[in-house]
Amino acid sequence: MNKTLIYFLFAIVVIAFTTGGCENDDYYPKPRGYFRIATPEKSYVKLDSNLNYSFEYPGYARITNDYITEGKHNWINIFYPDFKGTLHLSYKPVQDNLPKLIRDAHEFVDKHIPKANAIERRTFINDSASVYGLVYEIKGTGAATPFQFYLTDSSRHFVRGALYFNTKPNNDSLAPVIDFIEGDINQMIETFHWNDKKNNKNLNLN
Repeated sequence: MNKTLIYFLFAIVVIAFTTGGCENDDYYPKPRGYFRIATPEKSYVKLDSNLNYSFEYPGYARITNDYITEGKHNWINIFYPDFKGTLHLSYKPVQDNLPKLIRDAHEFVDKHIPKANAIERRTFINDSASVYGLVYEIKGTGAATPFQFYLTDSSRHFVRGALYFNTKPNNDSLAPVIDFIEGDINQMIETFHWNDKKNNKNLNLN
C-alpha cells in the first residue's frame, strides 16, 4: 500500500471522527408521527329497544349487552369495531339515592386524576326531556378514559357513561378518534330521552 493511499484513508477516518463529534446547535428532535386514522362518514340511527331510555347512536357502531353485569337489563355497550373502543352505559334507578349516585360518578372520574393533565366539566340541561347531567373530558396522554358523563331526570333514572379503548392508553395517537367519538357522544346526549311517562307510578325500573 503506497503512502498516498495511506494518507487518504487516514484523512477519511479523521474527518469521520471530527464530523461525528461536532455539536449541531440547529438540530431539533422531530415530533413523533402517527399513522393517519380513517373515520367513517357520520350517520345516526335511533336506538329502538325496551330499555328505560333511548337516543341516537352512530350507524357504524354496534349495541351489545353488558355481559359482565348479567341481569342488568338497562346496561349496554356501544362498540366501535374499527377503533377498538367501547362506550359503556350503566343504569341505576333513583330511589332516594341521587346524591350518592352523583358522588360515585365524581369518584369514578377522580380515579383518573393522576394520569390526567386536566379535566373539563360541561353541564347539560334539557328541560323538555327531563334530562340533566355532567360531561367530563379527561385530557392526558395516559388517561385510560377520555370521556365520562352521567344523565338523570333527578327523580327516577340515572345513566352513567364511560369511553374506553382496548389498547394501551396513548391519547396523542388516538386524538383523531377521540375527537370523532366526542361528536357521537354529544349527539347521543342531545337526543337522549326516557322511555316512560311522568305519571306512570308503577314503572318497573329493574
